[in-house]
Amino acid sequence: MAIDDLLDEHEQSEKVRNWLQRNAVGIIGGVLLGLALVGGWRWWMARIESQRVQTGEHYQAALKSLQAKDLKQAQAQVAALKDEPYATLAALDLAQAQVAAGQRDAAIASLRNVRSSDPGLAQIRSQRLARLLIDAGKGEEALQLLATADDAAGLEARGDAQLVLGRREEAQTSYTQALTKVDVASPQRRLLELKLSEAGGTPPKPEARI
Repeated sequence: MAIDDLLDEHEQSEKVRNWLQRNAVGIIGGVLLGLALVGGWRWWMARIESQRVQTGEHYQAALKSLQAKDLKQAQAQVAALKDEPYATLAALDLAQAQVAAGQRDAAIASLRNVRSSDPGLAQIRSQRLARLLIDAGKGEEALQLLATADDAAGLEARGDAQLVLGRREEAQTSYTQALTKVDVASPQRRLLELKLSEAGGTPPKPEARI
């Protein structure tokens, strides 16, 4: 190897050494920051997983209380659940058990106290609560819950509320709309037709299929 080449390598080594000395603090700081971020991310993910497991265990405990018909214990366990969708699912199960036990007002309270960001669960919660409110003679409040209903079950419940309130023409409209969303062979269709007739309407004839 030529002497000039050795000198060039030496100069390059010195430049690298000097650069490292000038930037050592920044480099070490960057490495430490990166390690801290990785460690923090791992800690956060472990914490989330731990909370998820814990919430699942609390939900299962609430279900066991419901199966044992210990509604008082189940009510306390459901109230302690805050994470979705467990809180919503547990409240729906609790309300169903309360209705079966003849505790309609308690079931209404259970469903009032829960909210869900999941559209499907929110719809089920609103429909079940609305039906309980109708049974309790609170048709106006039920209608507020069903104001945006556009599925067969929701429209049927809205018709029920309107019929209870004496709004027969509005009930006819709701039942008719519900019928358009139900298959001709569905058992629900016959019930809707009976409700429409009770409201003073005439069930439309199903369109013939080719």
